Amino acid sequence: MQTQKPSVSLIRANSYERETLRESLETLLEPFGGIAAFVKPGDRVLLKPNLLTGARPGKECTTRPELVYTVAQMVMEVGGKPFLGDSPAFGSAKGVAIANGYAPIFEELHLPIIDFHGQRYETVSENFNHLLLSKEAMAADVVINLPKVKSHAQLTLTLGVKNLFGCVPGKMKAWWHMEAGKDANRFAEMLVETAKAINPSLTILDGIIGHDGNGPSNGEPRALGILAATSNVFALDRAMVEILNVPPQQVPTVAASQRLGLCPQLAEIDFPQLEPDLLKIEDWRLPDKLVPIDFAMPRVIKSTFKHLYIRFIKEPMTAYGRR
Repeated sequence: MQTQKPSVSLIRANSYERETLRESLETLLEPFGGIAAFVKPGDRVLLKPNLLTGARPGKECTTRPELVYTVAQMVMEVGGKPFLGDSPAFGSAKGVAIANGYAPIFEELHLPIIDFHGQRYETVSENFNHLLLSKEAMAADVVINLPKVKSHAQLTLTLGVKNLFGCVPGKMKAWWHMEAGKDANRFAEMLVETAKAINPSLTILDGIIGHDGNGPSNGEPRALGILAATSNVFALDRAMVEILNVPPQQVPTVAASQRLGLCPQLAEIDFPQLEPDLLKIEDWRLPDKLVPIDFAMPRVIKSTFKHLYIRFIKEPMTAYGRR
């Protein structure tokens, strides 16, 4: 029996204006049968954007609210019940989202947003069976992964697979870094196992404007004019490294997914719209220098206290107008 090729839809898209973006997303998903191919009436649908930080609004460090709005609207139109979820490095998901312009979405669509810091679900993996994921994420009927195209100072690039690291509850992410030590390959395998366990039904990548240079937050916006979608997150990442002209072995998550037999070769991927060669970016800027992925114990403690300060002191004070 012949195995069906994974399919990655790639299109040109240059605008976040609502009507134009809606048309782009409909074109993007048309080869799969539209959003209705992934969402059925009554489904609880997790929308997982990249909500890295609220510190640099306008620098394209997070998934654009316009994209999240349009996807949420499309989900609702086919009877799905969308909610946002993430576990930012610092602060709450809602706080980071509002800092990046998400407030109108919450108000207009009455869209719930949750932090992944509650119940934990144990992953089943031979090498990482002690690592836990958010039960809220694992219990969703449908997961729509909404990553941003960014360079990454520890992992070269952050795309679809890395974005699902946000489904690790709260400060456990720092302990995962410690678990891996200085071994970027082991950490990348953890990320691949996470993506495999979450198994998003659909990944839609925000590449209209990316973030290159010293990402994931210290780089600069970079217009790419690309949207990508797939049901196979590993195939999407493989296609994107081709577009960005970065060797797969230079991106630990892509290399790990290849070692684990999850990432198809480029020739094994079907491209129903544009081929990667037609979208090539020859001068994408990678980080000036890669830094180790491990977190030393003092950094973990400092990170934890900073998170608690922002979450339980700073954000509540700001909410009541106290500066």
